[in-house]
Amino acid sequence: MTADASPARRIDGKAFAGLLVSRVAAAAARLTANHAMRPGLAAVIVGEDPASRIYVRSKGERADEAGFRSETVQLPAETGQAELLAVIDRLNRDPGIHGILVQLPLPDRIDPEAVLAAIDPNKDVDGFHVVNVGRLATGGQGLVPCTPLGCLMLLKAELGDLSGLEAVVVGRSNIVGKPMAQLLLAENCTVTLAHSRTRDLPAVCRRADILVAAVGRPEMIRGDWIKPGATVIDVGINRVPSADPVKAAEGRTRVVGDVAFAEAAAVAGRITPVPGGVGPMTIACLLANTYVAACRSAGVTPEPLDA
Repeated sequence: MTADASPARRIDGKAFAGLLVSRVAAAAARLTANHAMRPGLAAVIVGEDPASRIYVRSKGERADEAGFRSETVQLPAETGQAELLAVIDRLNRDPGIHGILVQLPLPDRIDPEAVLAAIDPNKDVDGFHVVNVGRLATGGQGLVPCTPLGCLMLLKAELGDLSGLEAVVVGRSNIVGKPMAQLLLAENCTVTLAHSRTRDLPAVCRRADILVAAVGRPEMIRGDWIKPGATVIDVGINRVPSADPVKAAEGRTRVVGDVAFAEAAAVAGRITPVPGGVGPMTIACLLANTYVAACRSAGVTPEPLDA
């Protein structure tokens, strides 16, 4: 069965992200009008990596569209750790900046853990600081990593109340897998965090009402791993050779997820495509986190953004 003939509903992350950005922009405008507080987002990038530059530029453009103050700090490739930490210190002390992100990866000579630890946790809109990790794990009020937050928003928009559902997260990274599991636990799901050493991984996946694939292996999750009617969230973004042999010989590639989409879509009830699923939600949630951080700095209760 082809993907076009499949029964699964495609979850349109691009459309949802656009709606979320519109909500953030409207809420930010009210924050500015009522409290003279304009959310500010600063992105720091070291070096000339083309993919990182494109991504940071996209973040800046979306921040501008939302009416934020947006600052990009472009540092040369030879920048040392002390210089980078000095930039972060300046941004930590800037009252007009409410969100700070440092684009990864960094040059090998710079310790990313030291850099992330230097960011004020209340401005850590990527949600990577150990303080925010601890707040998430203990049910506190922190900033949540953007990709899992976006996944959760999509799930709640599609399914409503998640209580009692069995969720399996494949992948245990600090960026997606672990925080995704914590978010699902907070929604009263029964959660299994699976990984490359999980015994009989296909059988574990087949238990899932919600299956989140965040393992970084192209099309690893096959159609016969999916419980009929399950909701599948594919976080993977993998470049593989083009399916066209001529294009593949020319070195051209295509983007696929961690899930074999056509197979899974023939079984699942709902599924995110790649591209166009989870990816657009990451930047939208970055803006949402920046808005929330600005509200908290002003002592204002943030407006709900997922309603």
